[in-house]
Amino acid sequence: VQLVESGGGLVEAGGSLRLSCAVSGSTGTINAMAWYRQAPEKQRELVARMPTVGGSTKYADSVKGRFTISRDNAKNTMYLQMNSLRPEDTAVYLCSAGEWSGSRYLLTWGQGTPVTVSS
Repeated sequence: VQLVESGGGLVEAGGSLRLSCAVSGSTGTINAMAWYRQAPEKQRELVARMPTVGGSTKYADSVKGRFTISRDNAKNTMYLQMNSLRPEDTAVYLCSAGEWSGSRYLLTWGQGTPVTVSS
């Protein structure tokens, strides 16, 4: 599986951005996809997670009501719509794909796309 993010950039507080994650390769075994973010000198944190079959979407409390994760299966692309952006949303955003390999759960990562929110 290969993941390529795009859509990051510089935006003023209160603005919006839509991130995209293009998925290629052997995607049939992916059981969940997610967006994470990592700000300078902070740990990587889960932003939103979406199972590929069944289950429910999960959001970090800090983004609930502002961010929406979605996917377009026909385009093999996952999205993160980010509204009402705040300076504390500034980070590198990474998409991930999870799949089981035997008894191990493997995560594949994209290279990340930077988001900067100015105050």
